[in-house]
Amino acid sequence: MSETKYKRKWGDRRDARRVKCPGLQTLMGHLMPMRTDNEVFMNDSFDVTELMEFVAEKNKEDLGYRITPFYCLIMAMAKMVKERPLMNRFYQGHQLYERNEISISFVAKRQFSDAAEESLMFFVPKDEDTIYTLGKKIAGDVDEVKKHDKATGGIDEVLDKFAKIPRLLLMFIVKIVKWLDFWGVNPKALTDGDPNYSTILCSNLGSIQGPAVYHHLNNYGTCSIIVTIGTIHDKEVINEDGTKEIRKYVDIGATLDERIADGFYFIRSLKLIKHICRHPELLERPLGENSGYDYK
Repeated sequence: MSETKYKRKWGDRRDARRVKCPGLQTLMGHLMPMRTDNEVFMNDSFDVTELMEFVAEKNKEDLGYRITPFYCLIMAMAKMVKERPLMNRFYQGHQLYERNEISISFVAKRQFSDAAEESLMFFVPKDEDTIYTLGKKIAGDVDEVKKHDKATGGIDEVLDKFAKIPRLLLMFIVKIVKWLDFWGVNPKALTDGDPNYSTILCSNLGSIQGPAVYHHLNNYGTCSIIVTIGTIHDKEVINEDGTKEIRKYVDIGATLDERIADGFYFIRSLKLIKHICRHPELLERPLGENSGYDYK
């Protein structure tokens, strides 16, 4: 499956095309214009036993880097969005849009200490990407970030410069930026690499032994989905034949803008990620290849 190219039309944004939506969604956008007014929180546990076995086997190979469960979950979410395009939509400026690209972002801690700074990571997976190519890219960028105590470029450096502006002037500038954001005409220097403009913003709290907490959406930007990933843990399950078994599970929390799709679509999208976790060999296939999952 090749990536689809759209010819920009009147009403489209630089990063997305405008799509028509039913009357209910249109009215909701005016009655409840803020993204935080339309939050839906979903919390579930994923069986990642097969996924953990997959990771362990692949790390025995000489890949030049280590695959982690987090990388696999990022790839699984990207494959879900590719197969479920409504999950790549956002509501902004009283209009519904669908992105031209899939983007996944997360925050990386430079060092595991209270005083260490954070860096914003932003990835745009392509149709030909697999867990190997995407994992290599993520691992390389994370390693590069951890080499430095301070921001060395990108959106982090832009934000550091904004922070040095006097408060009153910064308040005025932020108002202008938010107005430009409403109309979708913010300069690329402010939007490229900003997690607030990604399809999904992830928070890997499991890396610090944390739970999958609720995380609010942001009214600024276009991000309609924020996912938190908890700690992988053992869980006793009862099989269909009545036998007990210890399986590996991870808790997932997802906050979504309900204007981009309905609950039925959200639940099916969640089930697809679960299916990929139970069949991690799908991660070795290109992103653009359909999973073949039966949604019945």
